[in-house]
Amino acid sequence: MGKTASIIGGGVIGGGWAARFLLNGWDVNLFDPDPQAERKIGEVMANARRVLPMLYDVALPSEGTLTHVATIAEAVDGADWIQESVPERLGLKQKVYAQIEAAAAPDALIGSSTSGFKPSELRVGMTHPDRLFVAHPFNPVYLLPLIEVVAGDAADTTVLDRADTLLRSVGLYPLRIQAEIDAHIADRLLEAVWREALWLVKDGIATTAEIDDAIRYGFGLRWAQMGLFETYRVAGGEAGMKHFMAQFGPALQWPWTKLMDVPEFTDDLVDLIAGQSDAQSGHLSIRELERLRDDNLVAMLRALKQQNAAAGKLLNDHQAQIGVGTKPSDGPITTVDRVVPVDWTDYNNHMNESRFGQAFSDAADAVMVLVGADQAYVAGGLSYFTVDIRIRFLNEAKAGERITVRSQVLQGEGKKLRLFHRMFNATGDEMATAEQMLIHVSLETRRACSPAPDVLDKVEALAASHASLPQPDSSERL
Repeated sequence: MGKTASIIGGGVIGGGWAARFLLNGWDVNLFDPDPQAERKIGEVMANARRVLPMLYDVALPSEGTLTHVATIAEAVDGADWIQESVPERLGLKQKVYAQIEAAAAPDALIGSSTSGFKPSELRVGMTHPDRLFVAHPFNPVYLLPLIEVVAGDAADTTVLDRADTLLRSVGLYPLRIQAEIDAHIADRLLEAVWREALWLVKDGIATTAEIDDAIRYGFGLRWAQMGLFETYRVAGGEAGMKHFMAQFGPALQWPWTKLMDVPEFTDDLVDLIAGQSDAQSGHLSIRELERLRDDNLVAMLRALKQQNAAAGKLLNDHQAQIGVGTKPSDGPITTVDRVVPVDWTDYNNHMNESRFGQAFSDAADAVMVLVGADQAYVAGGLSYFTVDIRIRFLNEAKAGERITVRSQVLQGEGKKLRLFHRMFNATGDEMATAEQMLIHVSLETRRACSPAPDVLDKVEALAASHASLPQPDSSERL
């Protein structure tokens, strides 16, 4: 049976939550009194549908159903997870919780997207305060995985464990914060950088563009995969963190930062920063900036994914949960089912020839796994190597376009495994074909050798089941 999420408040954050759940197969009931809510959510969903699937090399679950409802009671009816994302006004949030408790199932989890309030403040007046906790996300929620989970003194371990499981099931990273504190962890760090940036602009030291360049071309890239302390540990060289602290600790006494000494928010300062920001980015619409941001995040996260590091490892773990679903078949086997990510496209704005090869390589890997030549088999010193491949390019494939590859075994005997692949788009148009010859090898000698008997049995059985399939014509053959 599917799961249902209730989203209370459909702004930027609530819309991102809705997209994250929907694209992971959950149904979503959304309540927002804004008459423009449906349009706004539709625009967020359009962004999310385009980019979230690009993070994965398999197809996401079938999208859930989004239902816009007129009341909070309707929204929480039957919900497994309730996410409150209303404006940051404590009284308003507490009023919303009263309505949620009056209609929600007793075991429904209630998360708050608050960026500043402590759970003890949010819980005042609740009948069952232990099931409410802070679940603070980061924009865009459909791409960034961090969720700060804060339960405070009324923490119920069972509730938090359930929350952890559900958040991870949609590809998020729940960071449990033990102590209550205003603004949690991440926003306190961001606030410190923000305060210093305001002074740099106010004092004429830097422009908004210079500050953003200092972050995105420098430490921002380090922080994306190492964080703060690990970055400084590396800066300490072979001697490590202790050396770094000893070397740079005295700098804490130097007048490098004004930190809590915040410049007054005068009209002049607001106009100065707004004007510089307009000069920096005003030539792009918000939607264009969002698209640029999303494409950059996809490319960065996929790079981390390739290295199985930080947020990339999280993506790999989630992808493993989703699974490829390749199964033996008397007909062609679906070996690839995914969308084309932005990092697979070139200056012509379409998938380049090397990525067609990547897709067919992934298809061959799926066949290998199917016959038992999986990672454990390779770790044992045996594998299949491609010795010849012919690819025919028939149509363009654009970023965000869904592609599938169907593979059949033309020959499977002895050391030989010959495959034929056909790639299609979502409308059934044939995009490319490839005939591929693989030879079984020993990774120790790097020379051809016979497969393990159980693998060979599966290869021969698959070849026999495909023998009656239509064969590719001569123009497609090697």
